Amino acid sequence: MLLKPDHNVWRIARAGRAAMLVDGANYFAAVRSAMIKAEGSILIAGWDIHSRTRLVGPSGRADDGYPETFAEFLVALVTKKPQLVVRLLLWDFSVLYAAERDPFPTATLQWATPPNIRFCLDDCVPVGSSQHQKLVAIDDQVAFSGGLDLTVRRWDTNAHAVDDPKRVDPAGKPYGPFHDVQMVVDGAAAEALGDLLRARWACAALEKVPVLKGASDPWPDGVTPDFTDTDIGIARTEPRFDGREEAREVERLFFDAIDAAERTIYIENQFLTALPVAQRLAERLRENPELEVLIVSPQTHVSWLEAQSMRVGRARFAAVLEEFMGERVALLHPEVEAHGRSVNTMVHAKVMIVDDRILRIGSANLNNRSMGTDTECDLIVVADGDDQRRSIRRLRDTLIGDHCGASAGEVAQALDALDGSLVRVARSLARNGHRLAPIVDDPTLPREAFTLIQNVADPEQPIGAEEFVSNMFGGYVPARNFSTVVKAIAAGLVIVALALVWHFVPLADPQAVKATFSQLSDSRWAPVAVIGAFVIAGSLMFPVTVLIAATAAAFGPWLGFAYAAVGALASALVTYGVGAAIGKRTMSDLLGPRLNRVREKIARRGVISVAAIRLVPVAPFAVVNLAAGASAIPVFDYMVGTVLGMLPGMVMISAVGNQFARILTSPSPADIMILAVAVTAWVGLSIGVQAAVSRFWSGGR
Repeated sequence: MLLKPDHNVWRIARAGRAAMLVDGANYFAAVRSAMIKAEGSILIAGWDIHSRTRLVGPSGRADDGYPETFAEFLVALVTKKPQLVVRLLLWDFSVLYAAERDPFPTATLQWATPPNIRFCLDDCVPVGSSQHQKLVAIDDQVAFSGGLDLTVRRWDTNAHAVDDPKRVDPAGKPYGPFHDVQMVVDGAAAEALGDLLRARWACAALEKVPVLKGASDPWPDGVTPDFTDTDIGIARTEPRFDGREEAREVERLFFDAIDAAERTIYIENQFLTALPVAQRLAERLRENPELEVLIVSPQTHVSWLEAQSMRVGRARFAAVLEEFMGERVALLHPEVEAHGRSVNTMVHAKVMIVDDRILRIGSANLNNRSMGTDTECDLIVVADGDDQRRSIRRLRDTLIGDHCGASAGEVAQALDALDGSLVRVARSLARNGHRLAPIVDDPTLPREAFTLIQNVADPEQPIGAEEFVSNMFGGYVPARNFSTVVKAIAAGLVIVALALVWHFVPLADPQAVKATFSQLSDSRWAPVAVIGAFVIAGSLMFPVTVLIAATAAAFGPWLGFAYAAVGALASALVTYGVGAAIGKRTMSDLLGPRLNRVREKIARRGVISVAAIRLVPVAPFAVVNLAAGASAIPVFDYMVGTVLGMLPGMVMISAVGNQFARILTSPSPADIMILAVAVTAWVGLSIGVQAAVSRFWSGGR
């Protein structure tokens, strides 16, 4: 048995219906039709999601009464069905891809949409990884998975015309032919993909999504099943992150499927750099002299980084198969010619078909990233009878015909005439201006430069910043967190820089504040006046450091310290209360489900989180306090963290005393030196206090 849970698949689940959708126009039409039928839930996860994607079928137009563009379509859908909740999970993408993405996805998919459209940026992956799955689940009854994101520059028909006026991006800029493949399933297989989506949403947004099955059937109109009552294997790649174990089912399934090949292997893939897969192919070709391998890939890649890393990597991949190239292995790309012009079709699909027995469609490329660095999801059908074998042959022939301008029947006839040789048919069959041409790679990048670029563009595992820090300093460092040392040093540098800035651009006048407080020093109302000043000024974002310095100068180091401490805490508590009362909805509107991430992290180590924020005493109290109140941090944790975070700075300012106001307004070189020494002591005290409290708190909870 090929499929083995906990080895090369995550789950095996039954589908009443399953179908292959070739190219963006067919997929967009199908997913649009299914979403219109949704009753309770639509879950979408993608490497890219664009609000202005034209979600239309082969005609290029929508005739169902809903808007064509994705965000407007969803808004109209939930307006008509207020019980429907749409959750959009988009990879919190690297700045490297910013130029080709929706520039403001939070604004277009969250702030500009009704509350039952929930949007979250998914950063639930290690440094250097991406969320690369392309999944849609509708009412846990129908689900899609494959290589296609709901984004721009993906739409194309099976014709892949040289010029198609409908093939333009939102800016009206045309793009070339584009080929990709998606799969749609229903039944238990769809529910399993829903579980996968719910797990990603729970990780990224910290919300539990219920299973909501509708009463109607959301299977898309016009889609005829290629398989009925069949098992679907689901294989994943998931890197280790935040205590979750890694999954490498995608890689193992590639190896096992290659080992099972007898006569033919057909591959469509955007990238070919995973040398272990090439080596496994070479081994199987040596073991079985009857085996042929046809690989269809793009001639060129879009970005410079991809072109440099993937082209050299593909040349190395092909070199492993060099002894079989020609008669038994072909590496080809689709080409379309019309009216004297020739263009290459971009192959974005991730498909593997072994003999007439194994069909695999998913998001995983044949590169290093897809084996262990990025998240991936592939669906697999293993034929269990003659009907399914015929279906797999027909689908393979359909894909070959897509590139050669022929029907599946014409491909089948050509195979019969050429003794079933995929390689010979692919090299000879050309219809309607379409053909498969040899890929020519002429990499000029030096080996050293390639290695450097590959480590960024196509690593075999996440970059591993956490492991690097852990090895250097000992102990486990959570992903994406900066150390307390870095925060404290940065805070110290900010204070020193601020002193210099205030020398040239006075932000406030500590001497005037000191004079005002001095007039109250003999009054019995002095404590009330000082505390009230802290509450009002803190709420107005007046620099708290100025108030602390003026209080110490006016009342002396000991009494001034006491007044300043009580005043600062009172200010923090009042604005925290305001945040708790009115800030939650506002913060939720601004941050969406990611507010849950903030709340969860602070809830786990609330005292330390608040203390770290308070290391910079000139931070706007109103912003910090409103956010803390809206995030529902326990009052005790919040106040203790505030005390611990502010204590080192307050001690330092009180110790400097009367000199601090002068240092902030007209510092001499000696004053700057004194301040630098004081800040160094402050940093050291901050680190010591937080380290001690962190150890106590983690051991006591």
